[in-house]
Amino acid sequence: MSITDWIGIFGVFLILLTYFLNLFNKISKDSYGYIIMNIAGAGMACLASIMINYIPFIVLEAVWGGVSIIALIKRARIEH
Repeated sequence: MSITDWIGIFGVFLILLTYFLNLFNKISKDSYGYIIMNIAGAGMACLASIMINYIPFIVLEAVWGGVSIIALIKRARIEH
């Protein structure tokens, strides 16, 4: 497997892990951990998609990461 494969696999793993942790009530969707894991996973999956030039997943992961960044900003504002 190539480095692109490993980056993509780890990114998707983080997204799925976050989803399952939330599904089984181990992590809240409003927690920093949930949000940061989504940002990291989407960023890595987006990077892998850029590396293979696969536009549909670039768009998907960029939007996923962008929405997660907005959630992070909102979460940080609530605390202050």
